[in-house]
Amino acid sequence: MKKIVNIITVAVCALFLITASVSAGTVSAEGKSVYLGGQPFGVRFYNDGLIVVELEEFFDGTQNVCPAKKAGLKVNDIIKEVNRIPVRTNEDLQNAAVNCEGKPISFIIERDGDRKEIVITPQKNNMGVYLLGAWIRDSCAGIGTISFYDKDKNYFAALGHGICDNDTSALLPLGSAEIVKANISSVTKSVDGKAGSLNGYFGDETIGTLTENTPLGIYGEPNSGMLDSSKEIEIADYSEIEKGEAEIYTTIDGENAACYTAEITKLCNADESSNENFVIKITDKSLLDNCGGIVQGMSGSPIVQNGKLVGAITHVFINNTAEGYGIAAQFMASNYE
Repeated sequence: MKKIVNIITVAVCALFLITASVSAGTVSAEGKSVYLGGQPFGVRFYNDGLIVVELEEFFDGTQNVCPAKKAGLKVNDIIKEVNRIPVRTNEDLQNAAVNCEGKPISFIIERDGDRKEIVITPQKNNMGVYLLGAWIRDSCAGIGTISFYDKDKNYFAALGHGICDNDTSALLPLGSAEIVKANISSVTKSVDGKAGSLNGYFGDETIGTLTENTPLGIYGEPNSGMLDSSKEIEIADYSEIEKGEAEIYTTIDGENAACYTAEITKLCNADESSNENFVIKITDKSLLDNCGGIVQGMSGSPIVQNGKLVGAITHVFINNTAEGYGIAAQFMASNYE
């Protein structure tokens, strides 16, 4: 089985599962038109709580201990409150541990959608500092690609998968996030065995606000005129997708998307809860020469076939970087509606 990797370049801002429901029935794409994406964006993402990414023992001068693990804290738990006070940053938690004077600390955590209380008593390390023995993450940032903009319902869709934690792969709980313009300045080429990346920088212009982080993509409210100059295009039903020639729209230099040739080589499934609905292969010589195929940051790049929007790139095959998975645009739209 081919190895795959999610395509979003995430820069962890600090050491450190909420899932969105999918519609029970697929919304028909017949006659539904949106504005085509392909433009890069930057996202500054702040968690709703603090996600536990690792539990680690430390030496207390006599033995190795991990107070957090002993108390029952687990990787992917989301810390919502400390001593009944909401926490938003790593500093909030660090200060509570350092200043506890060895007294127990009450944690309200969320695990698999349920809330519970855990009491942890920090212990001193061999330097005399009170620690919990947990690595926590509060935020991240990265570059991705806009898939489409629905002018009628005033939302944009991007990535085709959720923003997940780099270490645990858990879907990050959305607290707040802003979407800004991004400029692609260089490309690290993919080679078989290792995915490359789009490299760039964030602009000053905020172009939207993220409102949903789901397994099938991220969604948000755009600022006025976000993609009004883009091409209006009809969304294809999954039944219309076929093996054969296609086009992808993505940006590998600057801010403006370009069109590249590709081929849909396999239809995988019509599961509306999956973001692996078909296999896309890059055939464009210039894209292969410049990028080596699919690279991180292309997640969300729209795929067009027979004049309709059929989907977006979601993953790259590590052992064959010219190929990857695509999600059906119909399912991305259904997931929001």
